[in-house]
Amino acid sequence: MKRRQFIKSGFGALSTLALGETILLTPNDAQAQFIGYRKKELIGQRKAGRRANGKGRLQNDYTKAKVVKSVCLNCSTVCGIEGYVIDGRLVKIGGNPADPNNGKSLCAKGQSGPTINNYPERLLFPLKRVGKRGEGKWQRITWDEAHGEIAQRIRKAMDDGKPEEVAIQIGRSRIGEEMGRFLNAIGSPSLFNHRALCSSNKRAANYVSLGETDWESGDFARSKYIMNFGANVYEAHQGAIHACKRIIQGRYDNGAKFVYFDVRLSNTAGRADEWFCPNPGSDGAIALAMGNAIMMANKHDAKWLDTWSNVNAADLKEWISRYTPEWAESVSGIKAADIRRVALEFAAAAPAAVAFTNRGSGAHYNGFNNDRAVILLNAIVGSIGKPGGYCYTVEPTRVPPTVFPQPMPRPPAPKARSAIENPPEWPLANKWQRMKVGEIVYQYIKEGRGKIQVFLSYCVASPQTWPEGRTLTVDVLSDEKLIPFHACSDIVYSEQAHWADLILPDATYMERWGFDTRNNMELRDYVTLRQPIVQPPGECKSFADSMIDIAKRIGPATAQYFQFKDHEDWIRQRCGALSKRVNEDGFEYMKKHGVWQDMSKPKYYDLYNWDVPAAELKGTRVDEATQMIYRKGADGRESAVGIMVDGKPRRGFITPTRKFAVYHPDIEAAAKQVGFTEDHQNGMPEYFPIPSISNMKADQLHLVTFKWNVHTQGRTQSQKYLSEIVHHNPMWINTDTATRHGIRSGDMVEITTYRPYGHMMSGGGQVLGRALIPAFVTEGIHPRVLAVSNTLGNPWHGRAANARGGRKQALAAWNDNIADEDQDLVDDLWWDERKGGTGAGYNVNAILPVQPAPLVGMQGWYDTVCSIRKV
Repeated sequence: MKRRQFIKSGFGALSTLALGETILLTPNDAQAQFIGYRKKELIGQRKAGRRANGKGRLQNDYTKAKVVKSVCLNCSTVCGIEGYVIDGRLVKIGGNPADPNNGKSLCAKGQSGPTINNYPERLLFPLKRVGKRGEGKWQRITWDEAHGEIAQRIRKAMDDGKPEEVAIQIGRSRIGEEMGRFLNAIGSPSLFNHRALCSSNKRAANYVSLGETDWESGDFARSKYIMNFGANVYEAHQGAIHACKRIIQGRYDNGAKFVYFDVRLSNTAGRADEWFCPNPGSDGAIALAMGNAIMMANKHDAKWLDTWSNVNAADLKEWISRYTPEWAESVSGIKAADIRRVALEFAAAAPAAVAFTNRGSGAHYNGFNNDRAVILLNAIVGSIGKPGGYCYTVEPTRVPPTVFPQPMPRPPAPKARSAIENPPEWPLANKWQRMKVGEIVYQYIKEGRGKIQVFLSYCVASPQTWPEGRTLTVDVLSDEKLIPFHACSDIVYSEQAHWADLILPDATYMERWGFDTRNNMELRDYVTLRQPIVQPPGECKSFADSMIDIAKRIGPATAQYFQFKDHEDWIRQRCGALSKRVNEDGFEYMKKHGVWQDMSKPKYYDLYNWDVPAAELKGTRVDEATQMIYRKGADGRESAVGIMVDGKPRRGFITPTRKFAVYHPDIEAAAKQVGFTEDHQNGMPEYFPIPSISNMKADQLHLVTFKWNVHTQGRTQSQKYLSEIVHHNPMWINTDTATRHGIRSGDMVEITTYRPYGHMMSGGGQVLGRALIPAFVTEGIHPRVLAVSNTLGNPWHGRAANARGGRKQALAAWNDNIADEDQDLVDDLWWDERKGGTGAGYNVNAILPVQPAPLVGMQGWYDTVCSIRKV
């Protein structure tokens, strides 16, 4: 069909698209009419435009604002927020003083929130594909039609006896319990998350070591020594603002030393007392060598290890003796003298000392053991659970079911199984929580490892953020034989939505309900409430409300589990049990305060050493050999409830031995199950080299990615203030390396990437892809490492994301009653290449290979091998 045959064309016409009308949406068409001004003319047009629409930059009168508590979701830190609403419009966001983590503090991402609500390129109505998939031809339909078709297709899969062929793929939903109920109700286990692309090695390391938490809560404010392996906490660490403000407090109040290990001079490295630049993937070697230095100098906490570790001090000392600082120097490039010195400084500050990690250590082939080795350092010096040490809370990412119980009845767990959701090649991926192996989803669909009838995607942009996103991912999303039906819930017209059959216009996080929680840095249980600060525009609807309505439409068997009107009613019912604790209506309490914190218990210091309550000791027995306390359940099976320590019943760690797990039998068994022998896996946190790095040629380099403090994956480029701050992501290259290649800053460089080697990898060494990226020459990066940020290069999401300013298409049809035009997007996108700017950046994920780490399956983002040439 030719464009003239369409009634509407371009994002500018979305707001007035009538029911049944069609529209063409493609990122390659001009999305704005460019206005090329000389400087004086530009200034005049800005003034004239703002006078004409009568909406110049006026100062808001916040005395007239209604303040609404809620929770940010511009990243995974989930800070408590306050929204200021004037005349029904959200004009400002600040931190919620009642939130124990961030309080009044809020980063740039949080404060840019209103630009999401008011973005003129927002999707406003349900759309149904009317041309070929990926052609960009859509028809406006009703919600009744959209939900009806989804329900009908799900019902067919259930009738076929294939409920697992209904799948939901998410990026960051924060409505996990609602999604779980929906999928359980239809009998499907197929929830594909992005945890393996984010932090599964780190989480698994914590579960192995501590047994009951996936994320530590370093007691930084009380610490005297803070050692950081690859957690860019001043910019993009999960919980960054929470941890950062406490690290600063610890450094100023206690004189805490801050030592950082990373391959790049990030803002975190620049603010450290000492920055070390190790070889990629060698973090575990450094940590083990530090443990060696501490134990050989007899500066370890032998009593703590003998009491609370499942490997006693003498045996651990013998095992770690092989990992000397001199050996680690040969692996990491860090001098043995520095490794030994920092280790002994760390031990001297203990127990007010904490060593922690994130993607810099974990996003590797050997990242699981890297992170285990760093956690072990805390055990060696006895800082686990101590003030100023490596602390943790109980189930920090779960809403406490006793305080906020789910409405009954609840659906049973699915009996169906999915090889895509739980691939046997990675037996530890779902061992402790459903972390999945998200990067292999598209490959497994392509190979027929599991079939899909209904594919629902939410808050995800996999063509941009997945490895091989623009090739493998798009190939599968575009193939109607592999994915017969795809419905995408999104806020803007994303690359994910472009390959869908139905588009469901989503509400932003400031327009919907939900509970949220995270590890509380103040070491208490807490829950925050996400409530609508403003109402969504057009016909936008929260995906949670969509799931509720769809479930009711499928049939009585599913509807019985959704006996509440909508998502708000779900939240209201769950707040009922809170009423007795707060002596008022629990729902109104949460709306008013935005947060509940359990002050009835002490902080979670020394949690493993807490007494076992007398009620839990009734009917128990003590095993003489292990001193573990067992109680028999109604089914006749025994379960551990604690461990005897010095003749007293203690809670212990929630591990198989109720002790801190240096050795873990499940790891040894998993390695044998899949034949993983590269590290002679024996259940200990051994160091082993990364095959792709070991096979590097002399002229090859490492390619790593990183996150900016103002961007989150592919979701924030449409926010004009954030893209104004960071819109350019050149390739960082070391000065000496650049000189050898004749490269200067600004030169265009062709990067060629290669397929990885290793366990479960096919082949290795073949060319994967190529990209052209400008160079940024700096001494602040490892000589064999290149770095490109991973959040830019988005040709979708509208003008702010594309850096393509000008008037919107079909501006005459624009309806300011639904969504205002934004004069900034018309003439203030100064980084538009047509105005001499740098443009919208580069998408490096497209040339990064899918490379899951063994056993756990986390994506090896930092193991990519490449070569370069100046263009």
